[in-house]
Amino acid sequence: MDAVLTAMVEDRIGPGEYSQLLVQTAKERLGYDFALALRSPAIALRLALSALGLEDGDSVLVSALSPRYYAYVLSELRLTPRYCDVSFSFPCMTRDSIEKAIETADGIKPRCIVLHHTLGFVPDTASIAALGIPVIEDISQSYCPEHDANSHKGQAQKPHEGGEPDKQASHFTILGLEEKDVLTSGGGALLFTFNKKNSSLLRSLSNNPPEYCLPDINGALAAAQFREAVRNMERRKEIAHAYTQASLRTRHKRFVSLDGLEYNDYAFPLIIETGVKDVVSYARKKEIIIQNAFEQSLAGAGISDSKLCPVSHSLSLRTLLFPLYPRLRSTDVERVTKLLMTLP
Repeated sequence: MDAVLTAMVEDRIGPGEYSQLLVQTAKERLGYDFALALRSPAIALRLALSALGLEDGDSVLVSALSPRYYAYVLSELRLTPRYCDVSFSFPCMTRDSIEKAIETADGIKPRCIVLHHTLGFVPDTASIAALGIPVIEDISQSYCPEHDANSHKGQAQKPHEGGEPDKQASHFTILGLEEKDVLTSGGGALLFTFNKKNSSLLRSLSNNPPEYCLPDINGALAAAQFREAVRNMERRKEIAHAYTQASLRTRHKRFVSLDGLEYNDYAFPLIIETGVKDVVSYARKKEIIIQNAFEQSLAGAGISDSKLCPVSHSLSLRTLLFPLYPRLRSTDVERVTKLLMTLP
């Protein structure tokens, strides 16, 4: 609140110093080489795809559980989306699922992979990048301060198996700052890279009109979110622990993180094994709102092919999110916990 009010009082609402402060604050934590502060993740994805020099008709591989705005951006750039399925235990693309998607397409490799960290789960980017296909990584839901550059000072960089993502694996990374993202400024995104060669590509696309750039009022809020990230993450863990213990009494399933990578507790999703409508109705009677986890995904919007991606389609109908955010009151956490223990 203070950050936003200060920006407003100083009449710094459009793109300017506060947005640059965000870029510097994020750089200290993430350790990237170069970044652009942009008005939306859609603009970030558009610029990242443009930086790779894709041409009309080139295919881009995306998970069927990716945000549906991906389809709009690909259509605007006249690129061809190719949809990849996931498994019932892990909601992101894996090397195996990507290879299966390529095999289904007669072995023709896509020109790019947009790798979304769905519901905050982190895929094995290094093994996917080893396929030799450029990767654009979307960490909007998986940002975790424990993976910050400053968290590992004095330590050798470790691969995926060591417990942190391989930051060098992708060509470009998108960190969305939208309402549903881990760090939210009410809108916006950072597009960055750890590679000096790719930095030059981003710099060539940095002369954007103000309408493409992140306003200062959003930049001020996002910088405050970075400063509060550790405390917010600790609170998320406390709430998620209570929910997890309660959910063990139900028949409903949970997703599982890859070995060595701790979940950031972005959300608390459950794959419903009984009637979804019954669960939603039961929660409403308890005055608790639960949401469809993939309502705004490609599968949930009916954009991806359900025959090619049957698991994603099934998950889009059966996965619900229970309230989990840092400012949730203790009394409300108790209410949700009791709800979880008694789900039909």
